[in-house]
Amino acid sequence: MAESEGIVRQTVSLPPRLASQVKALAKSGRTSANRVLVELIESGLEARDAEKERFFALTDRLAESKSAAERRRIKNELARLTFGD
Repeated sequence: MAESEGIVRQTVSLPPRLASQVKALAKSGRTSANRVLVELIESGLEARDAEKERFFALTDRLAESKSAAERRRIKNELARLTFGD
C-alpha cells in the first residue's frame, strides 16, 4: 500500500472464526490486525487479477489452437475456471 495514496477508513464485520484467525496471524507476525487485513485483501486482489489474466491467456490459446484435442482441453479448463470443479 503506497502511503501517498492516502488512507480510507472502512468498517468490516468478520465472523468470529475469521476474526480469531486474523488476530492469531497478527500476533504471530508481530503486527496489527489491520495490517494483516490489508495484506490479505491485497493478495486476494492480486490473485483475482492473476486468475483473470490466466482466463484471457487461455481464450487466446483457444482461438489460436488448431488441434481438436487441445481445444477440448482448453475448453474444459476454461469451464473449471468459470464454474468451478
